[in-house]
Amino acid sequence: MAMPEYYLTDSELEIFQTQKAEIYQAFSAHSSSFELVELGAGDGLKTKILLSYFLSQEAKFEYAPIDISQTAVEQLISDLKTSHPQIQTRGLIGDYFLLLEQLNNHEDQNKIILFLGSNIGNFKDNEALKFLAQIKKGMKDKDQLFIGFDLKKEPQLILDAYSDPHGYTAAFNLNLLTRINRELDANFELSGFKHFESYDTHSGAAKSFLISQKKQEVYLSQLDSKILFEKGEKIFMEISQKYDEQMISELAQKSGFEIIKNFYDSSKYYMNSLWQLSTNKI
Repeated sequence: MAMPEYYLTDSELEIFQTQKAEIYQAFSAHSSSFELVELGAGDGLKTKILLSYFLSQEAKFEYAPIDISQTAVEQLISDLKTSHPQIQTRGLIGDYFLLLEQLNNHEDQNKIILFLGSNIGNFKDNEALKFLAQIKKGMKDKDQLFIGFDLKKEPQLILDAYSDPHGYTAAFNLNLLTRINRELDANFELSGFKHFESYDTHSGAAKSFLISQKKQEVYLSQLDSKILFEKGEKIFMEISQKYDEQMISELAQKSGFEIIKNFYDSSKYYMNSLWQLSTNKI
């Protein structure tokens, strides 16, 4: 994520750095106090920009990072206690949806749910709709959703981000075979597979694959199972969906949301979109 070819992080950072006042204005338009609930908070790199600015404006808010990684949450809370001790924080570890429901059951304060980093792009269309429907169940009428989208752009920029010259993405995907070898006692030969990235300019789907470089057989001892690969056969690894404005508008509408405001970086590579629950009955 830190390599220069991976433009997504820098694009979202730019939005937060240059438009933090506008973001705060949008967040606080309907309520003088709110709770920021971040799904998949990680190290909170980008969110800390907003937190610092909100403090400077004497905003009344709390911050609740949610992550499945206990280590990530504990480290983030520890960092914030050192750098921003004034912020009321509570780290939540576990399933997004269960924790959102728990927050709903005993809290009256308005929530602003952050889902950043274009993580929505890791879902196929129907899966994204199901995911957003689950988030909607954990929201009250005046809650809002602030969601990041990677936008369609020059294909080579996208391919360079996921098929980088440093080999990081390839190593990341090949590591799954290493884990299968370790955890399922398999015998994948990593040299027998090669990382490949594709991008469909029409659909906006960037997909990662591992391609078998020869005809080969893999045995998974823990499952007592054999897998046969033909030369050129692909293993689908992940999708990184890219969007245009129409796709984002349709996604919001189909999942029961209305767009309040969109924020773009200067190159229009990326968008953060603020949504509220739709007032239209579908």
